[in-house]
Amino acid sequence: MKYFILCLSLIVHSAAYAEVIKQSSSGICHSTTSPYYERVKKFTAYSSLEECLNAGGRLPKNAKGQRVEQSHSSATTQSSEPVEHSSRSGAPKYKRSYFGRWDDEDSDCINTRHELLIKQSTSTIDTGANKCTVETGRWLDPYTGKTFYKAKDVDIDHLVPLKWAWDHGAHAWNADKRKRFANDESNLFAVQNSVNREKGAQGPLEWLPPATSFHCQYILRFTRVAKSYGLVFSKYEQKQLDSLRQKKCGR
Repeated sequence: MKYFILCLSLIVHSAAYAEVIKQSSSGICHSTTSPYYERVKKFTAYSSLEECLNAGGRLPKNAKGQRVEQSHSSATTQSSEPVEHSSRSGAPKYKRSYFGRWDDEDSDCINTRHELLIKQSTSTIDTGANKCTVETGRWLDPYTGKTFYKAKDVDIDHLVPLKWAWDHGAHAWNADKRKRFANDESNLFAVQNSVNREKGAQGPLEWLPPATSFHCQYILRFTRVAKSYGLVFSKYEQKQLDSLRQKKCGR
């Protein structure tokens, strides 16, 4: 009987161990289907791949064998639209529509984009015949140091990109929080449209503004906005970001 109990205990222990997800020091989540699973000796353990990814981890490149199951409770906080899973983060596939449109909170026909153009203009603005959209003004783009006078030449950039936020935790937010984030003025800049499109959904580890004098402020503000919303950096990202901040800010 004792022998039987011992064997049963060993079987249960082995099964539990096999289900451990290993997050390596570089922030990569390895399930037992990962070809690198046995090679990872130093790791943070998680009970599921989804838990590891939600903590800021990411899948190995070309991780065809690893699967992420999304719980029903998590899915109900997102959207009624059908979603696909992203192989990069384990989050449902990003769609811009999940963050809503530019808001018109005070119902004055001027949405967030044009409210920002009004507030960030350093000279008199022209709202045109309809009085709802800005056509001209004067905007100093902090990303390039250039000055623009026509609204069509600038985009309103999300300092922390919406897709970056989605992959780092925003997929678990409800629709109201995502809309608030997308319209939060602390996360918005009027910048040259071509530079905004060059940046895309990249974070500061992949992209920094052309104006080197703005690098420190960009990194500090990016980090502050991300953390104020509870977005999660992986251990690897946090380490690299700390190093980048030290290099650009000297602290």
